[in-house]
Amino acid sequence: MISFVGAGPGDVELITLKGLKRIEKADIIIYAGSLVSEDHLKYCKKDAEFYNSAHMNLDEVLEVMKKAEHEGKSVVRLHTGDPSIYGAIQEQMDSLEREGIQFELIPGVSSFTAAAAAIKRELTLPGVSQTVILTRIAGRTPVPEDEDLVSLAKHKASMAIFLSVGNIGSVVEKLIEGYGSKDIPIAVVYKASWNDEKIVLGTLEDIEERVARAGIKRQAQILVGDFIDSEYSLSKLYDKNFSTGFRKAKK
Repeated sequence: MISFVGAGPGDVELITLKGLKRIEKADIIIYAGSLVSEDHLKYCKKDAEFYNSAHMNLDEVLEVMKKAEHEGKSVVRLHTGDPSIYGAIQEQMDSLEREGIQFELIPGVSSFTAAAAAIKRELTLPGVSQTVILTRIAGRTPVPEDEDLVSLAKHKASMAIFLSVGNIGSVVEKLIEGYGSKDIPIAVVYKASWNDEKIVLGTLEDIEERVARAGIKRQAQILVGDFIDSEYSLSKLYDKNFSTGFRKAKK
């Protein structure tokens, strides 16, 4: 069995119990060494085999999986965060399906939720935003024209921008054009949940300078939107004057 496991954003305690159990029993671990904390590997069997996918191409990763399957060995493909977000796993899963190899996908805590936790903010505040956009700026992987940051920012939704802090100047330029304002709160969280986590808060007007001073060039989540700093409405979920399926409103 091949298990695609989300390792979480960094802190080893943020992996799911199910994911941890797969690691403990796995014969082979293929892990994203450039992003996954090696602390996760301390839970592996003593005789487990390790492959760092940072030094491998797709064919090499698949070859390890296929060979293990033929030998009756279990494999954990350990990805950072949640593997369904910028995890490049579909091409791996499609190849396994063509070979008739069974696999499972175990979700993990994404870096965008870890970043929101780091700044102690709720992404979906009543009266502010009930939508979260997960996106990135174009790099070696292009972004569809309709998904350009300028277009997305016009929705005024809460945004989590992945893989883009290295181009923070372009990110800010596009967001200012989309929002039509420089006075929009923004947070840059470097390595959310890791021991060397850094948080930089500001607005679209000054965040580029603040990020440069902090020396952040990669491995950072960008959160932007009024949810970071604004007035909001109280939730109806706990409103004493609002009935739910479990509680009647007080008169």
